[in-house]
Amino acid sequence: MPRLTEAEYDALEDEITRNPPDVDPAKSRRPVRMVVVDDFSAEWLRVKAEAGHTTPAKVIHTLVARELAR
Repeated sequence: MPRLTEAEYDALEDEITRNPPDVDPAKSRRPVRMVVVDDFSAEWLRVKAEAGHTTPAKVIHTLVARELAR
């Protein structure tokens, strides 16, 4: 995962807002989502994912599922 500066994040967000990706709902299996996190959170997710031999998305899913179960 490349490291972006705050200015680069802002520019990327502006670009995506002005030019949203073309998605054909009839052909997509699930919606496309993007989550932007700070460097500390990204590194923590990467380490947890590597330790569990999984992906950062799965780590987030597990955290959310645990929170909802409470």
